[in-house]
Amino acid sequence: MIIHSEIVEADDASVIGRSLHEPDVFAVLFDRHAPLLHRYVARRLGPAEAEDVVADAFLAAFQHRAEYDRTRTDARPWLYGITSNLIGKRRRAETALYRAYIRSGVHPAVATAVEDGVNTLAVNRPLARALLALKPADRDVLLLVAWAELNYREVAEALAIPAGTVASRLNRARLQIREALGERE
Repeated sequence: MIIHSEIVEADDASVIGRSLHEPDVFAVLFDRHAPLLHRYVARRLGPAEAEDVVADAFLAAFQHRAEYDRTRTDARPWLYGITSNLIGKRRRAETALYRAYIRSGVHPAVATAVEDGVNTLAVNRPLARALLALKPADRDVLLLVAWAELNYREVAEALAIPAGTVASRLNRARLQIREALGERE
């Protein structure tokens, strides 16, 4: 099937809606969002896990696309929510990655490929320790804001929690990170 330019330019909700009758159209959503999701997961779990998690996330999204709220034109929060759930199931892998980095000083994502020229953990072992010390729910909120660049509303949507909870978790996480790094502000 050839995907026409009008669907490539359509918003995510339109792509998802059309994919209900033309499943191949869902590939547009994958092409649009998979690279950023992959980058996010690689930073959280390492590149070896990223491929599987992103594939699983898009499979789940495809299987549940009929349930998508098409009043939301941007599917990123939905996709990051699915991805966060999958990361949660691999929490041990994330913990192991942080511990390995703290021991060796080499972040696996950097050893494999440099993303955007900078990888936050690659230059800051204390930050890796601080992230590891956070509650998983607080870490999810902090990293969705910092690494996935979602706003409070989008994080709330992704994690299916109230925006006030996002704000309190983010505030708590930032305070803990600052404390761990010895910063006052």
